[in-house]
Amino acid sequence: MGHITRRRALATAVAATALVATATATVGGASPAAADVGGLPVEEASVASIRAAIEDGSATCQDVVEESLARIEAYDDEGPQLNAVLEVDDDALSTAAALDEQYAEEGFAGPLHCVPVLLKDNYDTADLPTTAASATLEGAQPPDDATTVARLREAGAIVIGKANMHEFAVTGVTASSLGGQTLNPYDLTRTPGGSSGGTGAGITAGFATVGTGSDTVNSIRSPSSANSLVGLRPTRGLVSRDGIVPVSSTQDAAGPIARSVADAAAVLQVMAGHDPADSYTDVLVGRELPDYVAAVDDQVLGGARIGVVTNFLLEGELYDPVNAVVDRARADLTAQGATLVDVDLGATAAELSASYDVQRFEFEPLLESYLATTNAPVDTLEEIRATGPLHPTVENFLATADETGDGRASAEYAARLDGIAELRDRVLAMMDEQDLDLLFYPMQSRLVEPVVEQQQRDRNGILGALTGFPALTLPGGFSEPTASAPIGVPVGVEFLARPFDEPLLLAAGRGYEEATGHRTPPPTTPPL
Repeated sequence: MGHITRRRALATAVAATALVATATATVGGASPAAADVGGLPVEEASVASIRAAIEDGSATCQDVVEESLARIEAYDDEGPQLNAVLEVDDDALSTAAALDEQYAEEGFAGPLHCVPVLLKDNYDTADLPTTAASATLEGAQPPDDATTVARLREAGAIVIGKANMHEFAVTGVTASSLGGQTLNPYDLTRTPGGSSGGTGAGITAGFATVGTGSDTVNSIRSPSSANSLVGLRPTRGLVSRDGIVPVSSTQDAAGPIARSVADAAAVLQVMAGHDPADSYTDVLVGRELPDYVAAVDDQVLGGARIGVVTNFLLEGELYDPVNAVVDRARADLTAQGATLVDVDLGATAAELSASYDVQRFEFEPLLESYLATTNAPVDTLEEIRATGPLHPTVENFLATADETGDGRASAEYAARLDGIAELRDRVLAMMDEQDLDLLFYPMQSRLVEPVVEQQQRDRNGILGALTGFPALTLPGGFSEPTASAPIGVPVGVEFLARPFDEPLLLAAGRGYEEATGHRTPPPTTPPL
């Protein structure tokens, strides 16, 4: 628990600013070394490379987990002090030893055998507290694993720990009363996006191979964009939200964050499926799920028609670095044989959010229903606000949600749901009329914001969040290098597909990934 205590000391804005100043001074101070685990560079290891190393005897599962834990100590607790991990799972090494024994006797435990996974701290775990990174929920212990966590463990994955997140997942800076401010490994003066920014920073820094995020508007894809990662928000209903601290039943989604499309597909394969505990997954009854892992090898960019959402390309000097990346991405897609068509949604992302977002209507009743399933020290949103402490960036939303109460019977809520349904129909009709396979746009129209701003503006995830269509964020490149960002700041680009068209989405993402090779590890967390 000392790990959590250290982070609580960083929770104020003054302390966060001091941390940024200190951490920035370490940029360039670390130098890469050649060490790895039996030839396996854990910091960039994949699901496939871990499996191959275990199979050929060049590494054991214990080797992989020991190196992951060593990296957390070197770069989260010390060095740049990324502040991405709330708590390490003390059972990770013993679980690895058990998997080594099982492999020796019976072979691989499952498709994710010995894959270290970093869980966002709103995913229930029977063996670790789940707090949504809020000091008001410190020590809250769920009775069992979230459905997705149970599936990951059953597939052989090892929970390495719980990641910091933006408190209650309600905005995108990744700062919390329990965990303080998480930093971006590419530019220690900037945030890692959010709200799943602890997962994003941890995966890009090599603390684990894959991670989990939740996404109510942007929160899987924003940290993927900011950390040169792949983030998938699946079709609404494809992945269970059972056992994940809720924000909005209409908009919440759970999905993977990884360093490659192939790894994201491998995690999706395990997470996806019907769950009686989440009625939204009833859409899967009678539906045979495809092989997402095999789908990534399909060649789909040649001949694809892709709509570029011009409403998300904003004008002005602030937006020039991202627009330059999008221009290069357009050229890359054209070179791969895709046909690009500019499309107009009739609204910016900010306008879509203002018109249709329903978080404040649903938050209080959903959160209080969740709190009743755990031994949290508080039972209501009113108690949370009265007890504190809360990170300053969440106070306004929690106050608004508390004032709204259960807004699901209100006329405004009904009108917003009608608007969401109309938007969904309109986007599908546009894609059909123009014979579009995918939509394409930057995940964030400006660079991920500096810590001192304590805001995360001009993100474009709302389109996927409202329609429930699957969206995949990918590394699109970097801005120009600066003193605080030696290789530049990552910029993510996003594909959006029709419902349940994840195979096409993943194949397009893999094609773009292989053609461009933009994924580059951060300079602040070199090999040990």
